[in-house]
Amino acid sequence: MKKQFHSLRLLAAGTTCAALFFTACKKESTNSISESTGKTTSGAHVETVTKAGGISVCYVEVNNNSLLNTGKYTLTTGGQQLFDIAIIFAANINYNTTTHKAVLYNNPNVSNVLVNRATQIVPLQNKGMKVLLSILGNHQGAGFCNFTSRTAARAFAQQLSDTVSYYGLDGIDFDDEYAEYGNNGTTQPNDSSFVMLVDELRKLMPSKIISFYYYGPAASRLSWGGKKVGDFANYSWNAIYGSYSVPNVAGLTKAQLGPAAVDIQATSQSTANSLATQTKNNGYGVYLWYNLTNTDKHVYFSGVSSILYNSNVTYTP
Repeated sequence: MKKQFHSLRLLAAGTTCAALFFTACKKESTNSISESTGKTTSGAHVETVTKAGGISVCYVEVNNNSLLNTGKYTLTTGGQQLFDIAIIFAANINYNTTTHKAVLYNNPNVSNVLVNRATQIVPLQNKGMKVLLSILGNHQGAGFCNFTSRTAARAFAQQLSDTVSYYGLDGIDFDDEYAEYGNNGTTQPNDSSFVMLVDELRKLMPSKIISFYYYGPAASRLSWGGKKVGDFANYSWNAIYGSYSVPNVAGLTKAQLGPAAVDIQATSQSTANSLATQTKNNGYGVYLWYNLTNTDKHVYFSGVSSILYNSNVTYTP
């Protein structure tokens, strides 16, 4: 089954964090991590996470748990970080019924992580990890698949890019769930919208990461006008936890795809190990983890890590 809980579905009362976007058209932050070197330009010492066996990606429900938990796990042999990408789960794509436009919304818990980036994000980046912001529907009818013009798609892409730049993030993750297309008089999904959105975002963030949680209407609307989402995205991963299924995203190589997905709190050790074995044997480069909490899970992680990386995992509180 897919994610059991999207804790942002029922948001606390509050206003859209419009102030976060007053920095429109800023260039990408010079404090972000270089794709080629894995180092920041801020002068801080940065570790690397380069390791054989592909990358590990982890979603954290920041309404309930600290993103910093992702940085507490390293390979016992070699010392590299277990998680290469940590994902803040999640911001929302909301709908402004007055302007009839999609608006990026960060609830108070997400905002807390972003505003306190010096203590919540930078420590992970200084370990060589990438930090992405996941964007999720919010029952208001706005989604990645119902932009009706390139202008509208570009406007939302600009909000995403501005946020990445302002907070020194490493990219954006798309999760096409809970949009409830049609609410508030919005249109249904169309074939051009998601391709245009990712195309425009890539133009604004040429060196950042764009990932796609392979689920929802967007999963069947990945090509249009001779362009493919795979032309612009860096990664895509399976969205059904406890299963092995290769995302059908044309343009992405095996190294960019994650067919294995586990819920850390619900997927058994034997299943997680089996998924790791399939990932390795079939030559895929991404392993997806979801719902890391404050509890020490290094024994569980070691089962998978020993298969993917030939090493157990060490936990450092």
